[in-house]
Amino acid sequence: MRVLVLLALAALAACGRDQAAEARSTATVEPPAAAIEAAPERWFISAANPYAAEAGASILRKGGSAVDAAIATQTVLGLVEPQSSGLGGGAFMLHYDPATQTLETYNGRETAPAAATADRFLMDDGDPMAFYDAVVGGLSVGVPGAVRMLELAHQDHGALDWADLFEPAIRLSENGFEVSPRLNGLLARIPKLNQLPAAADYFYDPDGAPRPVGYVLKNPAYVQTLKTIAAGGADAFYTGDIAAAIVEAVTSAPNPGDMTLEDLAGYEAVKLDPICSFYRAYQVCSMAPPSSGGVTVLQMLALMGTFDIAGAGAHSVEALHILFEASRLAYADRDQYLADNSMLAGAGGLSSEEVIGGLLNPAYLAARAQLIDGASAAVDVTPGDPSAYDVDASAGKWRNLSADASPEPPSTSHFVIVDGEGRVVSMTTTVEFAFGSHLMSGGMVLNNQLTDFSFLPERDGVPIANAVAPGKRPRSSMSPVIVFDAEGAFWSALGSPGGPAIIGYVVKTLVAMIDWDMSAQAAINLPNAVYPRGEPLLEENAFDAQIIAGLAARGHQVTQRALNSGVHAVRMAPDGSFDGGADPRREGVWLTGEVEAIED
Repeated sequence: MRVLVLLALAALAACGRDQAAEARSTATVEPPAAAIEAAPERWFISAANPYAAEAGASILRKGGSAVDAAIATQTVLGLVEPQSSGLGGGAFMLHYDPATQTLETYNGRETAPAAATADRFLMDDGDPMAFYDAVVGGLSVGVPGAVRMLELAHQDHGALDWADLFEPAIRLSENGFEVSPRLNGLLARIPKLNQLPAAADYFYDPDGAPRPVGYVLKNPAYVQTLKTIAAGGADAFYTGDIAAAIVEAVTSAPNPGDMTLEDLAGYEAVKLDPICSFYRAYQVCSMAPPSSGGVTVLQMLALMGTFDIAGAGAHSVEALHILFEASRLAYADRDQYLADNSMLAGAGGLSSEEVIGGLLNPAYLAARAQLIDGASAAVDVTPGDPSAYDVDASAGKWRNLSADASPEPPSTSHFVIVDGEGRVVSMTTTVEFAFGSHLMSGGMVLNNQLTDFSFLPERDGVPIANAVAPGKRPRSSMSPVIVFDAEGAFWSALGSPGGPAIIGYVVKTLVAMIDWDMSAQAAINLPNAVYPRGEPLLEENAFDAQIIAGLAARGHQVTQRALNSGVHAVRMAPDGSFDGGADPRREGVWLTGEVEAIED
């Protein structure tokens, strides 16, 4: 699949690039055949839980592909980190194969049931539901996409048998895993989880107390689900007993939903063209809509690229000010225009290609960058009008949209994998809110992904791009990234959980590695500073008073609070070794090793 490279940004970049790199900006990514061969037969994985990282590593040691390891990792994450992701949710995956010099992206985002309507989250008086009221129960559950997406990727890039990839999760579900402090703490803080019978029986003791730290938690229902999928493939998830149990859980729950067996049977994972652009000498690639993350990350980098961020210094007042102003401009466009745009084109709306091309148009971004004053924050930031910079664009389409109204709480998980052949996976995966809809079926937490849609379908008669519609995929902030260096060789892969702040976490880490020449771990450890929606946020107890005062002098009244990113990353060191990182704000680890010789 060709890479949809829409943005060279030569006029915006602060440093030059050679003609070969410039040519790649309008064609396919063409890294040399020797990409990553500096570390032959070595593998790498960074994931959000030690059990999951070890599951993926066990597959990589056997010579499994990056996709093989991703399947083992995801099935274990769904067991040990059920608050964040699982087979009852969805995911986006980037995959790079140096042998064929091909970058592909897989869209496993959930879909709304066929019966869904735009007023799904409106009360009788026309006001939107309170977020948590909408989350709990069946109304919020989208048709899960992770299993079908993983099967599609395995068909393209699997090396080991599908059934073998489920063995680590099956063993761990049968034997049990120790409840971690993070899982225990979340069980204590989520107020309604123990009011749902399946979740209460599994996560809490008979007195209603969360399973304590160190408690060995077994999941026999998940064992059966895993064995069924291992034997029957994704079809065994989307039809038959598993599908019937999901529909029963959704339609019989409090706040019932309207998912049907036909919705599950008809679900399709799809491959999308990646979107890529240059930041400095590096080509950054990510997901197209329904991810809003890819476009917004690239927009922010383009806007920051007009300033000397390296010269300003790591987390200086000057650099943070530019980061905040770029965030405000990019998020304003995101809230107005980005959604599952493929569902809107047929109704006279903007197609994905029009949205991506307009928002990443170099002329448009150059004009937006001119709005950034290096000395003071803008009083007001509004969405731009990309049609003014493209004679072929329809101004009416761009102007006939209103700002989104979706709550977007932080959750999710991310992992990166490089296998012994140099194939790379960067995958972000989610059930949306902590423990999703709080419903369980077959030992799995079911997502509440439909609350990522706008609760309001329109504002003053002007439609919202991210409104609910049958079969539509809700907008996501997930931003898995793969980066290539000036010669076109694989250089880095990363991503993060964190709701709308995902975009800022990814940008911070990229800027720290590229502009401030930090290692992957140092870039991840750098205190978080994000401006996701409405207010600038600094990680609490991480910035001194001088920085805060300097930002205030530029017009930023910051809020300090916990910003629990979960960035996992790998970067290729100059000697060809893996420079790995795992976010210390959660419980992830990274592992590397050699492929074991397998005797015949």
